[in-house]
Amino acid sequence: MKPARAWQRMLSGRRLDLLDPTPLDIEIQDIAHGLSFVARWNGQTSGDFPYSVAEHSLLVERIFSEFNPNSSPQARLVALLHDAPEYVLGDLISPVKAAVGYGYETLDEKLTEAIHRRFGVPAKISLDLKKKIKKADKISAWLEAIEIAGFAKHEADKFFGKFDKSYLTKFSIQIRPPALVRSDYIEKCSTLLDNRK
Repeated sequence: MKPARAWQRMLSGRRLDLLDPTPLDIEIQDIAHGLSFVARWNGQTSGDFPYSVAEHSLLVERIFSEFNPNSSPQARLVALLHDAPEYVLGDLISPVKAAVGYGYETLDEKLTEAIHRRFGVPAKISLDLKKKIKKADKISAWLEAIEIAGFAKHEADKFFGKFDKSYLTKFSIQIRPPALVRSDYIEKCSTLLDNRK
């Protein structure tokens, strides 16, 4: 029996092996393009466009930077790239990730490591940095849940944690066309990469 294809052709021309990804096959343009078309919340959000993983990632980096003003450009880059594997894996909502389990987790970890190496970030990040990014991610999910995904505040508090109501005005949710989000994602990544030097 012929083995199943485990790679995907990217618009950049790269061929990414999903089971054994290498940094050489990863380009920021492919990540930004893919993430700008991947919908958060399975597309169940208000607005004229789906709320994309790229837009979410930009917000997470902004929240992370606000709460960690002395963070390095590299730490901010890790925050921006926290969901980067979803450019090829898609954004599975938490209940589905839990059901799929180990297989998804393994793919996600391998892709994350390859992406980190591609952009000069350690393949494994510190637990402290991981916790800080996770907090920003949870705040973003809480904001999204209340503002665009139809959750009541008490539901969002239950699933994502309780956060200060002022965050609702401090960190606004934007729903923009994919091309605009893609461009901003690439620009933010480029800026953070340049500032590391």
